[in-house]
Amino acid sequence: MLRHSAAIGVDLPPDEAVVVDAQDPALRAALTSAAAGDHSPARELLAATRVHAQWELRDGYVSGLAEAALHNPGWLDGWLAGSPEDPDAALVKAAHRIGQAWEIRAPARAGHVSRDRFQAFFTLLHDAVPVIETAARLNPADPVPWRIALTHAMGSQARRDVFDGYWAQARARDPHHYGCHLAALQYLCAAWHGSHQEMFDFAESAADTAPPGSKLHALPLFAALEYAVLSPGTPAVPDPYAPRVSAAVARALDLSAAHEPGSHEAAGFRNHLALMLLRAKRWDEALEAFRSIGIHATAYPWAYFGDDPRQEFLDTRSGVRIHVATRTPFFARPPQPRSGPGPAPAWTEDAPCALAIAAARPAEVAQAALMCGVSLRTAAASDTHTYIEAVPDPKPTTRSILSTADRLTTAVDNFTTGEKWPTLVLRRTHERCGFTLFHKGRSLAAHEWNTTSPATVTATAAVLSRFFALADPRPLAHILRSTGSPHRHQSDLLAALSLPPLPPDFGTRPEVLDALPGARVLTRRSLLAGMCGTMTTEVGAHPQTSGTCAPRPARWWLLRALGLLFFISSAVLSWWSPGIGPILSTLPALAALAMAGQLAGAWRQRRAQATPAARPSRTRL
Repeated sequence: MLRHSAAIGVDLPPDEAVVVDAQDPALRAALTSAAAGDHSPARELLAATRVHAQWELRDGYVSGLAEAALHNPGWLDGWLAGSPEDPDAALVKAAHRIGQAWEIRAPARAGHVSRDRFQAFFTLLHDAVPVIETAARLNPADPVPWRIALTHAMGSQARRDVFDGYWAQARARDPHHYGCHLAALQYLCAAWHGSHQEMFDFAESAADTAPPGSKLHALPLFAALEYAVLSPGTPAVPDPYAPRVSAAVARALDLSAAHEPGSHEAAGFRNHLALMLLRAKRWDEALEAFRSIGIHATAYPWAYFGDDPRQEFLDTRSGVRIHVATRTPFFARPPQPRSGPGPAPAWTEDAPCALAIAAARPAEVAQAALMCGVSLRTAAASDTHTYIEAVPDPKPTTRSILSTADRLTTAVDNFTTGEKWPTLVLRRTHERCGFTLFHKGRSLAAHEWNTTSPATVTATAAVLSRFFALADPRPLAHILRSTGSPHRHQSDLLAALSLPPLPPDFGTRPEVLDALPGARVLTRRSLLAGMCGTMTTEVGAHPQTSGTCAPRPARWWLLRALGLLFFISSAVLSWWSPGIGPILSTLPALAALAMAGQLAGAWRQRRAQATPAARPSRTRL
C-alpha cells in the first residue's frame, strides 16, 4: 500500500479544489448580486433560458436561486413586488416554497420526523399549490413548473391519478426532461408511493427511448442506488434485481465514457456511479470514475452517509486509492489512467491557493518546521507574524501520501504541536473560501463562507476572539455570517483580528511569497536530519542555511579519515585470513561502508556550502 499509494491517483485534483454542487459563472454572479439585494442578474439569466427554451439549464438555475432565497428572501420578494406577473420570478417562488417545506421536514426518514414538523410540512405544501399554478399559467410551454409539481406530489402524498396528470403535463412539454424524470422516479420508488418493480420499469423504459448521449441513460443507475443502497432491509437470496442493477451500472459506464473527463454536466450521475462501483468492489473502475468526476462532487449520494458530503466524497476517494494500492502487487506497475475522448482537464489552471499566518517570527517557524515533512516558504508578515506557504516537492514523502488534507494544512498541523502561538490557514479557490485555526497541533475552528451552518458561526467567533485577544466576538460573527463576496470577507476577518493583510496576488496563483523580500524556502528534511538540525540550532536563531548540521571541524574529518583507513585494512585482513569466519569479516566491511557514506555526505554538504546559491532567496534546510 505504501509503495503504490503515491503513484495511484496522483492525477486526481487536490482535495482543496473539490467543490460540491459547483455553479457555473453566470449563476454564481446572479447569486452574488442577489445576496446584495439586486435581482437584475437573476432576472436576465432566467429570461434568456425561457426565450431560448433551455429547460434543463433553466431547471438548474431555478433550483440554485430558490435555495439561495431560503435564508435571504428579500431580493426575491422585491422582484415579485415590482413584477408580480413575471413568469421567472413566479417559478423561483414556487421552487422556494417547496424548499421551505422540505427544510421544515428535514432530510430524516419519516419515522424520525415529529408530528409538529409533519403538520408544518403539509401546511407549507398546501400553501405552495396556488404559487405552482401561477408559475405554470404564466409560461405554459415550460416543463419546470411541472417538475416542481411532481416533487410536490411526492411530499404531499398525492393520489396516483394526480401524479399521472402532472406527469402527462410534463411529458407534453418536454418528453425527455431530465429533472422531471428524476422527480417521477422518486415518486415511484418503494420508499414513497411505488415499488421496486415499477421504479425499474419506469427508469429502463425512459433510458431505452432517450436520445443518444442523454443523461436519461443514467436513470436506471439512480433506481439501482435507491434499491441497493437506500432501501431498508436485506435483499432476498438470490436477489431478483441484481441483474438489473448490474445492467444499470454498465449503461452508466457507457454514458460516462461518452462525456469528457471533468464534465460538469455528467457530474450528477458520475458521483452515483462511483458509489455503485465501490459497492460492487470494482476498485479500479471506481478510481477511474473519481478521475472522471474531477473537482465536481455532488451533495448526493454522499449526504446519505454524513452531514458533510464533501468530506464523505474525499474520504471515499482516498479509501478507493488505498484499496487499489493494496491490491497491486509489490513489484507490479500501478494501473494507469484510461484515456478519454478528450484532453484531460488541467486542474492547475484553477489551482487552489493556501497561505498560513503564524503569530511567530520566521526563525521560530523555521525551527518548529524542521521535521514537518513538507517544503515551505516563509516571509516576514510583520515584526511578530510570518507568512507560510507550501512549496511543491519533486517526490512527496511517505508521511504525506495518505493525508486527505492539503500539504500546507498537513504541515501546520504537524509543526504547531507544542507551540504556544496560533496559526491561521487561509484557503481560496474560485468556488470556496475559508480558514482553519490551529493551536498546539489541533484544529480548533474552521469556517467556509456561504456553506458553513449559521449555528457554528457563534462558536467559531468565540474561539477566534479568545486566541487573538478580542473582547467582543460579535463583529467577527457578523463577518463570518456575511454573504456575497467571500474573498472580501476573508480580508475583513484578518483586519478585525489585527493580523497582517494577505499578499496582493493571493488567490491568483499558488505561490505568492516568492515575490516578497526576505522570503526563504525551507526544504523538506528527513526525520534524522530534522532532529540533528533541532539540536544544533540556537534558540531564536534561524536554522542552518545549507546541509543538515553545523559545519564539521578539521578534527571530525581527520578522525573519520583515519577510521576509514583502519576499517578498510581490517576488512582486507579479515577476508584474507582463512581463520576468520565470514560473519566477523563482514563487520569491518560494513563499518568501512558506513564511514565512507558519512564522509561522502559531509563532502557534498561542504561543497554546497561553498557554492553560492543560484537564487539567494532560497534557503535549504
